[in-house]
Amino acid sequence: MTGRSGLLALVGGEEWTPGCEVFDAELLAASGGGEVTVLPTAAAYTHPEKAVAAAADWFAGLGGRVTPAMVLTRSDAQDAVLADQVRASRFIYLGGGSPLHLRSVLKGSAVWDALVEAFAGGAVVAGSSAGAMVLTDPMVDPRGGALTVGLGLLTGMAVVPHFAHENAEKVHRAITLASPDLAVVGVPERCALLRDPDGSWRSAGTGTVRVYLGGQPAGFDALPH
Repeated sequence: MTGRSGLLALVGGEEWTPGCEVFDAELLAASGGGEVTVLPTAAAYTHPEKAVAAAADWFAGLGGRVTPAMVLTRSDAQDAVLADQVRASRFIYLGGGSPLHLRSVLKGSAVWDALVEAFAGGAVVAGSSAGAMVLTDPMVDPRGGALTVGLGLLTGMAVVPHFAHENAEKVHRAITLASPDLAVVGVPERCALLRDPDGSWRSAGTGTVRVYLGGQPAGFDALPH
């Protein structure tokens, strides 16, 4: 993704909990409305309704309103009504859970195409944990830290969520296996790496975002614009 688009947030996990209010309030305001479309796809096998309820309680405290898009299976992801809902949304949030399930459900689907279209049209998109991981291509494989195919809203970078809490060997593998021109970004829990519509990057929330390029620490200028 290059050029102008919506505001993007890659959250390191523990979404919709105290510490996230600074960037979530900003995302809500940037969307120009009060409604958040939550996709609990990654939590399909771990009570997705609980994820929706948590998001609803959280955003209500920020003056927002959650509308779920219950895209839990591949057939859901091809549903025209759900795709239209996502396409019309001004703030789309992918919650945490299984990145591999999330990827398999959304890849090449009508709902994914709708999300890309909405983002290109200026919608705010946020992904936390699994939701952040799949938005890049390549993405970090949660099974061991190697790199695998992601959804590719962004290319040229890969995200390690739960940074400082994630398995150190897995993190090291992701950093060392990356090609010299691929940035690997560690994002702590309750922290967001934000890409502004002009392509510039910044962070908000708790903890420090770490960027690695060619196996060495780097700055935000190493991230794709």
